[in-house]
Amino acid sequence: MSELSHVDNANRPTMVDVSNKPESEREAHARSVVKLPQEVLSHISDDEISTKKGPVFATAIIAGVMAAKKTHELIPFCHPLGLDSCKVAIAIDGDAAIIDCRCKVTHKTGVEMEALTGASIAALTIYDMLKALSHDIVITETKLMAKSGGKRDFERD
Repeated sequence: MSELSHVDNANRPTMVDVSNKPESEREAHARSVVKLPQEVLSHISDDEISTKKGPVFATAIIAGVMAAKKTHELIPFCHPLGLDSCKVAIAIDGDAAIIDCRCKVTHKTGVEMEALTGASIAALTIYDMLKALSHDIVITETKLMAKSGGKRDFERD
C-alpha cells in the first residue's frame, strides 16, 4: 500500500475519500514572495503601483481570491470547497512584495491548496501587470506558513 494519500492500492491516482471524516474548522496561510527590481520599485506610491493595466496589487488581491475559490478546477484531486473566508494581503518589504493568502473553511478536508493557489496566482498577476516595466521580476518562493484544523497542525518557524 502506498504512503501517498492520492494513490490507490493499485498505485493509480485517485481522489481521497473524505466521506467518513468529521467536519471541522480548518485554516491555512500561504505566502509568495516576488522580488522587484529598482525600476519597478521606483513606481510604488502609497503601497501601490498603477500601470496602464490598472492598480497592480489591488488586481492581484482579486485574482488571488478568485484563484483560491477555483482551486478544485485547477488541481485534479482537490475537493470543491465553499470557502468561508479568503483574504489576500500584499506588503512591500525591501525589494520584495510579500503576498499572504489566508483561507478558512468548515469542511472535511483542509484549505492548504486553496491558500497556496491564491498566493501563487496573486504573484503571477503581479508579474503579468509589471512585465512592461521590467522582466527582471522573480517569484522566489511560495510556501505554506501554517495550517490548522485537520489531523495535524503545522506552523513554519
